[in-house]
Amino acid sequence: MTVSRYTVSDVMTHTAIAIGRDASYKEIVALMDQWKVSALPVLEGEGRVVGVVSEADLLPKEEFRGVDPRPDEFDEAAKARAVRAGELMSSPAVTVHADASLAEAARIMARRRVKRLPVVNGIGMLEGVVSRSDLLKVFLRDDEEIEAEVRRAVLGGAATLTGLDVTVVEGVAVLRGELSDRALVPLVARAVRAVEGVVDVRMELGARDDAA
Repeated sequence: MTVSRYTVSDVMTHTAIAIGRDASYKEIVALMDQWKVSALPVLEGEGRVVGVVSEADLLPKEEFRGVDPRPDEFDEAAKARAVRAGELMSSPAVTVHADASLAEAARIMARRRVKRLPVVNGIGMLEGVVSRSDLLKVFLRDDEEIEAEVRRAVLGGAATLTGLDVTVVEGVAVLRGELSDRALVPLVARAVRAVEGVVDVRMELGARDDAA
């Protein structure tokens, strides 16, 4: 069973908006507003990613306006006084490689609580940016395209599955037919779920024919 493996390079934005360490606070806010993004990679040299400035890095300036920080808030309060990207940025940057799977990128975003990831090569040079919305693009695949891939990559890959067929509606894959070895049910469901764009898997199988 060989399922197509979408990678970050398939969905990322290749032309990324980025800034240097000396970018000013107002310049950063203006770029975020202009390009409708929630974070900007910070570059140095020929394009190496050294950090990221996000909306969360900018908000302390408003949060601590006219307020004395508590002892446990001194790090955030320091950002409230910052005026350049080099002072505001979170570093080192949380990044991902272009050949990473979409699942891997999604896990990084969830664990690190970020909405966008700079995409870098092996030496940390910026190649693009991938966002949460980019990762969801696979769910725009046509049902017919998903259905064809399930037939080819999953059902067509094993003689024991020739009794099954699939229909896909709104991303939900429904498998119907006969499956002589019910121990294969979770394995088949997992393989179908691995097809990019599948929202859910339902198994509607007939009774096993023990006389066969």
